[in-house]
Amino acid sequence: MIVRVRVIPNAKSDEVVGRIGSVIRVKVAAPAVDDHANEQLIAFLAEFFEVKPRTIHIMRGERAREKVIHISGRSEEELKSLMESIP
Repeated sequence: MIVRVRVIPNAKSDEVVGRIGSVIRVKVAAPAVDDHANEQLIAFLAEFFEVKPRTIHIMRGERAREKVIHISGRSEEELKSLMESIP
């Protein structure tokens, strides 16, 4: 499944803030320096979608706040149901 994510670095905690259309807004506690925010984002999304971190890949936007991410490791239906649970 391909997901668009808007990252908000330097937050107090890691959390999914919400969804605007098909874009998930995610706060991460790590700063946007030396790839720390990307690593934290991958770890958080792996926990949220209940997959292994190695099954999450940033396809586009590695240095931008808006990223295109590919998630595998679960069925498309299970991932879509988790996406639907985000307000």
